[in-house]
Order: sequence, then C-alpha cells, then structure tokens
Amino acid sequence: MSHSGFSRFCRWVLICSVLTLFACAGFSGRDLKPGESALAEVIGSMGIPAMNWKDPDGREQLAYPRGPAATKTFMVFMAQNGRLERIEQVLDMEHFARIEGGKSDMASVLRLLGPITSRNDVYFKARDERVLSWLFCDSWSQEAYFDVLFDATTGIVRTTQQRPNYVGPDGVAPSCGH
Repeated sequence: MSHSGFSRFCRWVLICSVLTLFACAGFSGRDLKPGESALAEVIGSMGIPAMNWKDPDGREQLAYPRGPAATKTFMVFMAQNGRLERIEQVLDMEHFARIEGGKSDMASVLRLLGPITSRNDVYFKARDERVLSWLFCDSWSQEAYFDVLFDATTGIVRTTQQRPNYVGPDGVAPSCGH
C-alpha cells in the first residue's frame, strides 16, 4: 500500500471510530442532563422515538427500543417545563412486576414497556388471546422473552410469563454480552 493510500485508510478508520463513538453516546441518552436538556436535544441525541405520549399537564414520555435485537428500551420522561426529567431502562424485572393480571390493559403495558415488533404480537383464536412479547436480557445475561397474555376482546392482562430465547441446535439462549 502506498503512503497516500495508507494515509487515506488511516483517516477512514479514524472517521469511522469517531462516528461510532458519537453514535454510542446517544444509545441510552447518557450525554443528556436531567433538568437541563430540552426535547430538541433529546431527539438530537437519541433520534425520533418509536412511541410517545403526551399528558394533559404537559409532561411527555418517549420510547426508544435499543440494543442488539432491541433487548433494551429506554423511556425518556420530559417535565412540564420541556426539560428532561429522567431516563429509565424499562425491560427489567422491576418494570415487569408492575403489570397486574385482571387490572392492567394493553395501553398501560405499552406505555410501561414500549413497542414490540409485529413478529412479537401473536393472536390465538381458540383462546381469544393476544400475546405480546419483549426480548430482554435476564438476570443471567441471556436473552429471554417477557410475554404478556391479554384477553383479546377486552384488552385486559390475563397473566405474564418469562421464557428463555432458545435458539440454535444446542438449545442455549444467546448471551447479551454484558
């Protein structure tokens, strides 16, 4: 490789490294400051949310699915004054425990956990049951699914369950890498 070719290659590697670093900085919004960052800064850092909700009092909530295979979802909470209140990673046991069979409905579950992909939304006609599934990293740092089973007619939660994401011939759930 000539000297000029090597220089171009090094410049390209440096640019890719810097872009990767900046892309990762906005992954969870860790570059944002509660009480200071405005909505425009949140969107500039984290992008357009997959879902968002506006409350009558002016508060806003934004959902950001992230990670390999979307194993994390960050909820951004904006205060009435338009400033960042807090950011929470919601695909965890603490948030799953808030879902109550017989009480929670589909809208409240989506607001708590964020969006799913269409392949994680299954209807069982014989049971009149709709199952929504979120892929997440379990306590053992392996991929698992958290399923919420709804009465399809009323939209009320029947029950929840957790199951490993068994993939491949060895039957072992993939590691989340952390």
